[in-house]
Order: sequence, then C-alpha cells, then structure tokens
Amino acid sequence: MKLTNEELVTCALCGGTGGHLPALDGVLRRCAHCGFVWTAGPATPPDALYDEAYYLTDGYQDYFADAAQRRFEAGRRLRWLSSVVRPSVLVEAGCAGGYFLEAARGAGFTVTGVEVSRVAAEFAVRELGVPVRQGYFERVASSLRADVVCAFHVLEHVDDPRVFLRAAWETLTPGGWLALEVPNIASAAADRLGHDWPAVAPRYHRWHFTPDTLTRMLLDTGFQVVAHDTVFSRFYWPPLARLRQARDLLVADWAACGSPRMRHPHLGDLLRIFARRDDAPRSR
Repeated sequence: MKLTNEELVTCALCGGTGGHLPALDGVLRRCAHCGFVWTAGPATPPDALYDEAYYLTDGYQDYFADAAQRRFEAGRRLRWLSSVVRPSVLVEAGCAGGYFLEAARGAGFTVTGVEVSRVAAEFAVRELGVPVRQGYFERVASSLRADVVCAFHVLEHVDDPRVFLRAAWETLTPGGWLALEVPNIASAAADRLGHDWPAVAPRYHRWHFTPDTLTRMLLDTGFQVVAHDTVFSRFYWPPLARLRQARDLLVADWAACGSPRMRHPHLGDLLRIFARRDDAPRSR
C-alpha cells in the first residue's frame, strides 16, 4: 500500500475502495464499508516529521526537559504490562526518548528500543543508557526476537499499520505478547471536542482506531486479542497535576461515563490492548 504523497483510496482495514465518507469537515475519512477512520490527504514520511522541533515545540512542550512526567507515564505503563507479562526479552517499537525502556530494564526485562527519530534515539542512548536502534521498526524487525513487543502511541503514526503489525508478529516468539496503546477515536472526548480533540493531530496522526477496528486489524494480522480497555487522559497525570488542572476534565469525563474512575471499557481517551501472537495455521 503506497501512502506517501498521495490520497489514500483503499481502506487499510477492510480493503474497501471508493465511497469513503468525510468526517470533521473533511479532515478525516471514514470507510463506508467497515467504519475505519484515517486522516485525509497525502502523508508525510515519519522520518521527515519527528525532528528536534517535534520534541521541543510541535508535538510536545519540551519532551526532554520533563523527565519526571515521562517517568510517571512509564511507570503507569509498566504496571499495566506487568499485570500479564513477567520479565523477559522486550522490544519497544517507537521508544522515543527511552523512558519506558529504562523502567522496564529496572524491573528485570532485557530491553531493546527502535526509534525513527534520530534526536530521540540519541537522547535515549546518551542520557538514559538504554540500547536503541535508530530507524523504522518495520525495516529492522527481521533482525530482532522478543517475548514482548510494546508500542505506545506509535501505530497511529506509521506508514502502514498492517505492515507494522506483521513486523511485530515476526519479531515475537510463539505465543509472545503485543502491548499497544493508541488514541481512541470512539472516546467521549473525541465526540465532545471534535476538531479540538488533541489526538486528531492531522499532521502527525495518520490512523484513528476504535476498540472494534483495532481488534479486527489485530485478528487479521495474526494475533489473538486477550484484553482491552481505555483510560482517560487524567490517568497519566500525577496526582497534584490532576488536582490543579483536571477539574474541568474530571467533570466532563464523569458526565460522559457516570463515574469519576480513570478507566472505562470503551469511552476513555486512550485505548490499550493486550494481544498474543497466534501460531494457528491461517492465510496471512
């Protein structure tokens, strides 16, 4: 599937062509056959997007300066992963500055990261001392082997999500675990905020997943989906930040789901999925 510098006319999930519906005033496209959503217009290759400016101003407000926040997020993700996976060999695809790798190594995992951004990969190696290979995961996956592949906020950025997931399948040992987190286009916040939902991000986010569409894509690419849930964005804020900044969000989230909890089966901002490599014979 060629995606760069041309409009996508074939759905990456079901292969349907033509009749795709505009959404958000044409910013997005929705497949008329399966409901999968993607960003309209031509795509820019990831290695041309994720430069120093992305990590300092465009995508983050100085990613590298806020180590405490990055480590808090990494700790949250590590606890989630450790609820089903014991320390083993782990590859993180799209590891950014390496904070999750640092946390996982501290918990006993043998870790390797792959990161397309040169500035982020160099930071991870230089500042955190974690092993990171700079490049596209899809291109280096054949030289990797792991019991666990993690990709947190990566699948929405890649050139082709099916190619990425097949690369993860090839990297994993039989029965190995895949842990994914992506923005949830079916969230209450996405419905409430429309264009103002931060995860629309048309310059950077090519694909928009729901629990149903991501589950279907995983099944189609050789995985068994074990569990999924969603969390609200407040989940990744330290307690003091929640108290100072999240009152309005708490009210909106509570109104949407009828609870102050930070997890929800399907209405949270962020979708988390555990899947396992399926080695049953099938056509891929």
